[in-house]
Amino acid sequence: MKSITIAIAALAALVAASPALAAPDPAKGKQVFAQCAACHKADASGRSSIGPNLWQVVGRKSGTLPGFKYSPAMTKAGTVWTDKSLDVYLAAPLTSMPGNRMPFAGIKASADRQNLIAYLKTLR
Repeated sequence: MKSITIAIAALAALVAASPALAAPDPAKGKQVFAQCAACHKADASGRSSIGPNLWQVVGRKSGTLPGFKYSPAMTKAGTVWTDKSLDVYLAAPLTSMPGNRMPFAGIKASADRQNLIAYLKTLR
């Protein structure tokens, strides 16, 4: 019985220490967003830059921000930006949505993408 208790405690400690299982952190996501800020605004102004303004992007349908000229691929995709769709897109924008105009290789680290998505969800 004692060895089972020790094994359970060790497993619990391992799970708690695992960065892959850590809750997404919007503050860290804001730091990741620094890569995006060269092309994207993320404020309530509604004004875009080279890329569309990402204020309230989570839950928005792709290619629908008024006043921004999107690629045909983005407008035709009809993607609703959810945690899952953002994760796929941010990992590899050019391959996940061929023909879109975002010249960005993607964010390879899953934790960075999750943190960025957590930050984007705060933009309300």
